[in-house]
Amino acid sequence: MIRRVAETDVPAVVELVYDLARYERLEHECGLTEQQLTDALFCESPKVFGHVAEVDGAIGGFSLWFLNFSTWRGVHGIYLEDLYVRPEHRGLGLGKQLLQALAQECVERGYARLEWSVLDWNEPSINFYKAAGAIPMDEWTVFRLTDDALRSFAG
Repeated sequence: MIRRVAETDVPAVVELVYDLARYERLEHECGLTEQQLTDALFCESPKVFGHVAEVDGAIGGFSLWFLNFSTWRGVHGIYLEDLYVRPEHRGLGLGKQLLQALAQECVERGYARLEWSVLDWNEPSINFYKAAGAIPMDEWTVFRLTDDALRSFAG
């Protein structure tokens, strides 16, 4: 069953975020705490949202996302920050159901896009996304400022 994340799901979602970070070989960059995620998801005006995939009472996967805005289309879209399914729950269609829940959010709210990034080496995910009809944006390069570079540029 796919549903919106509840406050009681936060510990499981944080655990899954760390599982995803290990899978992507980036655990050293992950510092998310349960308090941070709780504050982000359940504050007065949340800017991040989530869904979980529940299997026999356990959280088998999750998605975390936020709104972006297309100046060309003039409407919001969804940016999928993370989608992950536990290895033992793969093959049940949970990833597809999580992605479909976000597509439904877009359609119901009149949003123009559902976008995300995927690591170039992650062939299983790339193939999954292509099978869903997603188009890789090969001509675009993601840029990021963080840590010292961010502070330095900010002045």
